[in-house]
Amino acid sequence: MDQQKGILLESGTNELEIVEFSIGKNNFGINVIKVKEIIQPVKITKIPHSHPNVEGIIEIRGEILPVVNVANALGYSHSDDPNSDKFIITEFNKTKIVFHVHSVTQIHRISWDKIEKPSSIYQGLESQITGVVKIHDEMVLMLDFEKIVADINPESSINVEQVKKLGTRERSVKKLIVAEDSPLLRKLLQETLNEAGFQNIEFFENGKDALSYLLSIIESGKAIEDEIQLVITDIEMPQMDGHHLTKRIKDDQSLMILPIIIFSSLITNDLRHKGEVVGASSQISKPEIGELIAKIDELIL
Repeated sequence: MDQQKGILLESGTNELEIVEFSIGKNNFGINVIKVKEIIQPVKITKIPHSHPNVEGIIEIRGEILPVVNVANALGYSHSDDPNSDKFIITEFNKTKIVFHVHSVTQIHRISWDKIEKPSSIYQGLESQITGVVKIHDEMVLMLDFEKIVADINPESSINVEQVKKLGTRERSVKKLIVAEDSPLLRKLLQETLNEAGFQNIEFFENGKDALSYLLSIIESGKAIEDEIQLVITDIEMPQMDGHHLTKRIKDDQSLMILPIIIFSSLITNDLRHKGEVVGASSQISKPEIGELIAKIDELIL
């Protein structure tokens, strides 16, 4: 898998590679840069009174890692052929987690603009689907692995209590732009940023919509720094990812003055260079909301 990561294109191309896997008769995808390794299932040590979606723990090269049963998390039945099951070892939000799936098929390179955002009819705040892409006449559903983990351990997600520890804050007149595809995380970000005193926030579901909004301000003849003070963006988003959004902003003479914070579960030492290449002002790993607030203060106050 490490060799596969080496063929990823340079930062800001709006492309990604996904590992396609199956649960039951459905095909799902996970971003390659979340995947450390794919292995055959090994013996699991069960933990008493653990969450029903957690099968137990395994040891991999001296590390003890939790195993999450994806079929359970999605409400599917167990595998019809356990011999074909696979363990996907992942790392995001500064945590390593193993996801138990029914099979792994292949890796696809695709553009984010080929990934459609889920319809509000079947998405909603509690959906575990962040995007849908058609590959070889098959629908591949992009899973929200952060949501699956947050359902098991709410402390792994954004927590407004972290902001309250910063103390009483005055209301800020600064306007922020936030690009985040997850409805749940948009809601949590709004609550935490409001608690931090930022009331003037415009949310967008992907980088494409956020960029269109910024360009519309320029087209109206207004100076961008008078209207917007900072951009916060996730990385993984349908239509346009956060790296490409950052590159487009920094390549535009009228927009490049805007500070940009990449706030993503994919901020690791191995991947930090991608944000640096496209010109991000700062990169902060979810769910470090306190660190995000402190960086906003540093950049615009």
